[in-house]
Amino acid sequence: GEPAYITKRFDIKPDGSKWRKEDFASLAGMTKDTGGPDFKYESSYEEVGLLIQKYAPTWRIEIEKYFVLVVFNYIFSNGDAHLKNFGLLETGAGDFVLSPAYDLLNTRIHVSDTDFAMKKGLFADSSRSVLWAKTGHPQQQDFLRFAERIGVSSRRVDRLLSSLLTRQEAVTELTERSYLPENMKTAYLNYYYQKLNRFK
Repeated sequence: GEPAYITKRFDIKPDGSKWRKEDFASLAGMTKDTGGPDFKYESSYEEVGLLIQKYAPTWRIEIEKYFVLVVFNYIFSNGDAHLKNFGLLETGAGDFVLSPAYDLLNTRIHVSDTDFAMKKGLFADSSRSVLWAKTGHPQQQDFLRFAERIGVSSRRVDRLLSSLLTRQEAVTELTERSYLPENMKTAYLNYYYQKLNRFK
């Protein structure tokens, strides 16, 4: 008689054995011993992108998926997108691709957190545009520079972003049909539209 959340694991083969999977804390060599108690937050999204280049043979395809995922997490206020919430998954050919996305949620409606889980933010050198420094929030130009620095083709960026910056009506409709309390629905959509406005 109580609600339950059921999900299908993506790391299980049809025969019941497991595909190999590595999260980016492991790939970066980050543990409590090497990075302290908050090790999974001690990085940047650029550094994860460079690890994808290093470990994924088809990184040019995987880096686009990763870019979309980072922008998605930002627009939908997922402030807990840390090193252990990204991973590489083994394929049938024995190589690795970016795993399906997981732990995607709007944390802002539950806690007062920052735009990014990673302490350095988008960039390994913690750099920010003038507008980001002025407003305290990244803007579209920051994400365009991020795309360039992780190796996303400049010809592809607009198309990748358009998939996230359109269909606002569908987001509103799904939010209204959700099981969130009314005040959280309002907060969810307010945060969503605030983030979208920073891409204009």
